[in-house]
Amino acid sequence: MPYVICAPCISTKDCSCVDVCPVDAIHPTKEEAAFSEEKQLYIDPDMCIDCGACEPECPVEAIFEEEYVPDKWSNYIEINAKWFQPK
Repeated sequence: MPYVICAPCISTKDCSCVDVCPVDAIHPTKEEAAFSEEKQLYIDPDMCIDCGACEPECPVEAIFEEEYVPDKWSNYIEINAKWFQPK
């Protein structure tokens, strides 16, 4: 998983990262029904091209390269990946 969105995104969902993602790998977007239901945004590990455009755009510093996810938020690696698995 190239990039992971962690706890600071909860209840923020700023969407600056969505706007700069060249492959639309960050969901849910404001146009998706799930946007109002979800507490945070997620990065699709299969779509992300590891460009890093999203990381500096996040106003709450919630986005990390997987290898730099703080230990206290390591569970967000799985949380992001699970959101994109078939339900």
